[in-house]
Amino acid sequence: MLVQPVRAKAHAYLATLSRELNCECYRVGGVEDHVHMAIRLHRTVPVADLVEHVKARSSYWLKQQGPGLEHFSWQKGYSAFSVYYREVDRLLWYIDNQEEHHRKQGFQDEYRGLLAEHGIEFDERYVWD
Repeated sequence: MLVQPVRAKAHAYLATLSRELNCECYRVGGVEDHVHMAIRLHRTVPVADLVEHVKARSSYWLKQQGPGLEHFSWQKGYSAFSVYYREVDRLLWYIDNQEEHHRKQGFQDEYRGLLAEHGIEFDERYVWD
C-alpha cells in the first residue's frame, strides 16, 4: 500500500517518530509492502516501545494521507535485528537499494532465508498476517 509519493513522506515521518523517543534514525527505506529502519536505540527505550510508538502514530497519520489509505494498518508483528557497528554502511546500502533488491527476490522468500541462515526456527502460521 505504500506507493509513491506517500512512501517517501511516510519514510520521513517514521524517522521523525523514532527521534521523538530520542532514538537516532540513520535510514528508513522499503517498498510497497514493508519498511526497513536503521535505528540506534536510546538506552532507555525497549524495542517493543519504539515499534509500538512508530506503528501506532504512523498508522493514524497514513490514514489521513488520501484515498485508498483510510484502512491502512501495519501487520501485527515485526522483526528487530542487531547489527555489528562495522556493518552499518552495508546495512544502509541495503536499505537504500530496496526497490532494486526486491525486483530479484520477494520479501517473504528473503525473510525465510534470513531466518534459516541464522538458525532461527519459525512457524509459518505465526510469521505472516
